[in-house]
Amino acid sequence: MTQTFGIFYIVSTPIGNRDDITLRALTVLKTVDLIAAEDTRHSRPLLQHYGITTPLISLHHFNEHARVPMLLAHLQAGKNIALISDAGTPLISDPGYILVGALCEAGITLCPIPGACAAITALCASGLPTDHFVFTGFLPSQPTARQKKLSTFLKTTSTMICYESPHRILDCAKDISAIFGQNHAVVFAKELTKHFETFFRGTAQAACIWLAENPDHQKGEFVVIIQGIPKTKTAVDTEETQRILSILSDELSSKQAIALAEKITGIPKNKLKEMQFGQKNYTHV
Repeated sequence: MTQTFGIFYIVSTPIGNRDDITLRALTVLKTVDLIAAEDTRHSRPLLQHYGITTPLISLHHFNEHARVPMLLAHLQAGKNIALISDAGTPLISDPGYILVGALCEAGITLCPIPGACAAITALCASGLPTDHFVFTGFLPSQPTARQKKLSTFLKTTSTMICYESPHRILDCAKDISAIFGQNHAVVFAKELTKHFETFFRGTAQAACIWLAENPDHQKGEFVVIIQGIPKTKTAVDTEETQRILSILSDELSSKQAIALAEKITGIPKNKLKEMQFGQKNYTHV
């Protein structure tokens, strides 16, 4: 007798507006034997709203490894399981990668149920190019690490997308302005699909001003979209390099500022040291 394994569904859920759930997602969540949710407390109100009584089990970053054997055993016994995150598409800056990898190796059938994704939702209404884009998830929380991460995209011609939390969004905007230039085009999208959905479209400098002028502008989870670097752009000119070096020197040690400026501009360290020395001399005149 041939054993029939269960199906593992990867189900997208709304990122804000409950009406954005698909009919297919509702059918799957009602009929599977078990739902693995990033936070059962967060997901339960959504399921109750739609009359879904399927048993829930938690699956998050801290217990994912431990959950794999148990969930795999259920699937091998013929049970069907659905995975949901707190909002949007599972595995996109959310748990599930470890589990999905293990299930692939075990020969379990995976069935994605498409739906909402904050990055794509923001991109399609950003007004920036959508034909090529790079998604990097959440930026590092530490300033130096965040600046280094952003600097790796200075030669990227594709539109760049990342997530950022409300308490770091202003610092993030300042870093973007310093690294890409004050006039670089950006879009800051927050509270997507909710009542206070907001899109800010403008320059990096204008974004800093907009965020700083009203504390309410900093509330909510953000999708940050940065215009790609034009293919025709040449090396950063001396004035712009000095500006970048000055900003970095205010926040970092001399050695760190030069190292990061080299990554941003492509100018050799020796040349940057000369420019930094000139700035110091000018400061003391």
